[in-house]
Amino acid sequence: MLQSLQSFLPGVSAGGGLRFRRSLLFAALVAAGALGLANSIGWGQGHDSGGPGKDDAELYRQMIDRAVGFLTRVQGEDGSFAGYLSPAVTAIVATGLMQNGFPPEHPLVAKALKYLESFVQEDGGIYRPGTFYQNYETCLAMLCFSLANRDGRYQSILERAERFVKREQWDETEGIESSDFRYGGAGYGRNARPDLSNTHYLIEALRAVGRGPDDEAIRKAIIFVSRCQNLESEHNTTPFAAKNPDGGFYYTPAAGGVSMAGQTPTGGLRSYGSMTYAGLKSMIYAGVGPDDPRVKAAYEWIRKHYDLQSNPGMGKAGLYYYYHVFAKALDAIGEDFIVDESGEAHDWRRELLRELARRQQPDGSWVNDETRWMEGESTLVSGYVLMSLAYCKPEKLPQSRGVLPVK
Repeated sequence: MLQSLQSFLPGVSAGGGLRFRRSLLFAALVAAGALGLANSIGWGQGHDSGGPGKDDAELYRQMIDRAVGFLTRVQGEDGSFAGYLSPAVTAIVATGLMQNGFPPEHPLVAKALKYLESFVQEDGGIYRPGTFYQNYETCLAMLCFSLANRDGRYQSILERAERFVKREQWDETEGIESSDFRYGGAGYGRNARPDLSNTHYLIEALRAVGRGPDDEAIRKAIIFVSRCQNLESEHNTTPFAAKNPDGGFYYTPAAGGVSMAGQTPTGGLRSYGSMTYAGLKSMIYAGVGPDDPRVKAAYEWIRKHYDLQSNPGMGKAGLYYYYHVFAKALDAIGEDFIVDESGEAHDWRRELLRELARRQQPDGSWVNDETRWMEGESTLVSGYVLMSLAYCKPEKLPQSRGVLPVK
């Protein structure tokens, strides 16, 4: 059914990157018995609704203005944001600012970029000396420098950083074969155990410097990503795949298998939201198409667990990290609406925009009262939110592109 519907619905593109046709969503509407809603939304009808709602545009501007006020107050004299934690926080904040239209020359961004430059190492990595998080910090710095590289000023840094993260990837150069569950992954920690969180950043960083599905490192990485999915297939023959075959993703199949959401009663690795969106996004960036069973299964998991109040499976833990991978993955799919298991269609960009507005603090920041994974640090969390808001800009809302809002 998905294949036959692709010719009916228009494809969408974004910055030269791979974007899905709307076949997944249309099929979900049919499966939910909501075909009338599919027609009423106005896909393929060229409906002109007159532009984005003024309330949404004003809300977005107010959120950004208040966030910038907060960041201006907390930026260190050296240009850092929460420098005591990691240079990765500064990279996240500067990336979020640039994604929302602040140029590299803006004082907040320029100072942050200068600070990040001080962490460029002789081996090409961009990290704090002595850290166990070399891949993580380098990949996030690559995302940041790639956005600021409009005149080529960071080209040499990016080329060397690319070689560094590829050396860090688990593959034949580490003395392992493709059958090893670590193969293709990237990680951190004393033993650099690979995990999906680090690996999705690796794929995103390589994509940011122009690498596509044919890149050897991306092809290797998707082998690891596939092994993080609760789906028994030719791509995942790990012992975990058949124990909880719900299509979602967990943290890692390495080191005996780990899910931050724990195990199921059958001994499977429990799927959870942030890793499922990270896994789906990685597959899209790696060229896995909408008719692939891995993508279909992940999309069905998302339909069943659509949620903006929690990180599904994890509660409030990692909630803001979840928001930014949620936004990236759904934008990569190219869907304006997600139809949940009950048949309700969600205008996810508008819902996310308003949820983030509701959560903004009086000082303009965001913070999680569940402090796991450093989300008690308001500067880091505010950086995640800026990254999320980049996919909720007024011009990205369905109304502004001639699609009727869901009632």
